[in-house]
Amino acid sequence: MSLAKESGFDAKALAMAGFKAADNILSSWGCTAQQSQHILKLSKSSYHKFKATPETTKLSDDQLERVSYLLNMHQALRIVFSNPVNISNFMGMKNNNDYFSGRSPLEIIESGKFGDLYEVARRVDALRGGLWG
Repeated sequence: MSLAKESGFDAKALAMAGFKAADNILSSWGCTAQQSQHILKLSKSSYHKFKATPETTKLSDDQLERVSYLLNMHQALRIVFSNPVNISNFMGMKNNNDYFSGRSPLEIIESGKFGDLYEVARRVDALRGGLWG
């Protein structure tokens, strides 16, 4: 069963809203179009088509799950930081804890690997004292 059906939402509306929100978040984090395409696992043509005509947006369950992680990370950052600049800049800042080893969270998730997105999301969520540790 698809994520849209499980959630009870219209798949097209969910994909369109999800893409717009994720794209706005990635843009606020300073991502290039190419980085956004990798993170969302979208082809260049699909990415630009969805930006130009959002009503054509179609996302797979994998892509919707990626959107969900981005939304959750953004929300966690909004809880942790009161300053909008910190919310926007955190993902691009170098981090020296063991997992990041001097890389920024964006450097890791721009690989497009789902596991990298998951691991970064876990660590961002942990900043707010979330469920993952």
